[in-house]
Amino acid sequence: MKLGRVLKRATALSFTTALLVGGGTATFAEGIDSNSYYNDYGVSHMTRLDMYEMSKQQTNDRYTVPQFDAAATKNIPAAKGFDKQGNPIDLDVWDTWPLQNADGTVAEYNGYHILFGLAGNPKDGGDTFIYMFYQKVGETSIDSWKNAGRVFKDSDKFVPNDPLLKYQQEEWSGSATLTSDGKVRLFYTNREGVIPEENHFGKQTLTTAQVNVSEPDSNTLKIDGVEDFKSIYDGGDGKTYQNVTQAFGGGMNADNHTLRDPHYVEDNGRKYLVFEANTGTDYGYQGADQLFNRAYYGGNKLFYKYENDKLLNSPKKDLAELANGALGIIELNDDYTMKKEMKPLLTANTVTDEIERANAFKMNGKWYLFTSTRGSKVAVDAQNDKDIYMLGYVSDSLTGPYKPLNGTGLVLHHDLDPYDVTFNYAHFVTPSKKGNEVVVTGYMTNRGYFEDRHTTFAPSFLMKLNGSKTSVVKDSILEQGQLTVEKEKK
Repeated sequence: MKLGRVLKRATALSFTTALLVGGGTATFAEGIDSNSYYNDYGVSHMTRLDMYEMSKQQTNDRYTVPQFDAAATKNIPAAKGFDKQGNPIDLDVWDTWPLQNADGTVAEYNGYHILFGLAGNPKDGGDTFIYMFYQKVGETSIDSWKNAGRVFKDSDKFVPNDPLLKYQQEEWSGSATLTSDGKVRLFYTNREGVIPEENHFGKQTLTTAQVNVSEPDSNTLKIDGVEDFKSIYDGGDGKTYQNVTQAFGGGMNADNHTLRDPHYVEDNGRKYLVFEANTGTDYGYQGADQLFNRAYYGGNKLFYKYENDKLLNSPKKDLAELANGALGIIELNDDYTMKKEMKPLLTANTVTDEIERANAFKMNGKWYLFTSTRGSKVAVDAQNDKDIYMLGYVSDSLTGPYKPLNGTGLVLHHDLDPYDVTFNYAHFVTPSKKGNEVVVTGYMTNRGYFEDRHTTFAPSFLMKLNGSKTSVVKDSILEQGQLTVEKEKK
């Protein structure tokens, strides 16, 4: 394409044209807004160009979540609980995470696999607490899962005299590791209530506890209380990661503050938490100025000029100004207390405020970093409200720099109607101990949408990781909630 035609047809440019994504940067320096600048803050970015290119890949079977058979799936039989009046009810179960070894593989606890998950009353959106499910190693059927009940009693949060725990109203997602001495260590998100008169606006805090698990008989696991229950991190001074005071200090607004989903990682004997966050003031933060940072756009200056002009006149402009999603990391001491903040592994400034379910592990010499997001949260025209994604990145080290898998970061996609019972989200990848296949889990059916169908374990499936490339394994649908394929039922 000749330069004259590129400039003449600027409003209809293809983002895959070499002029946009490759050479000619210096050629197009003229005409760039004088208030534009470039600052990558020394971290990796999810860019606006990535999202446009991703929208062209997402129909490829390599990245499409398999279609599940609604008639063959069912609610979790063991998902039983009680409402606030003490009446027995069937529970919704959504975000789940397995007990893992330090290397990220699924752990075995006395012959069982353990799965923690968020569960609650389908008719009460504020009923969000962590339950523990377990299944004998070798079993795969959804019917073989048993429920040990809630991990925490309502009174547990008052025992440690922790100044943050006492305000907890909900328990949100996290991770769990089997420690070197055989203990179950849980990490999760303490979510405070929205209490304007006390200046509390849903603060999220990364939190941990040791969960004491016993085996009273050959077919049962029991939760025998928790200990070493404590807060770890709440955003600090706001320079590295946005804290709740920055987001809501003047009261509730349109900002989507995140500081959640702590995922435990070990590397060379050191302990870390990778988590969902938003950038702080030293790493780009948010606001109108960030719309002029070319580092967030990708491509070259011509793409920046075209996309910036469009964004400034877009109904998504306000959303883009607030968008400063990040995957953060902190180092822990050996007793799981806070050791130090570290710079973000990935940021999504001007793209989205919410990249959930942080998940990182090392496999075949590479570090992989995954996250889930929704098109409805993305401030780019290429995505629509039905788009559901798992995105992925790869690096030679835990701390990066990270490059997008498959060229854009796209790993999984679907655009099912939210009222389809096979609608699925919160995909979570667990590495295998050999080979290049991983198991992908998730939940299906939106919470409270149906009287007879509850949020439940989605069928698992396999995905291949080959360096910087991934692909869904054809015809690899497994049982609902299946965690591993490394052992067959005896």
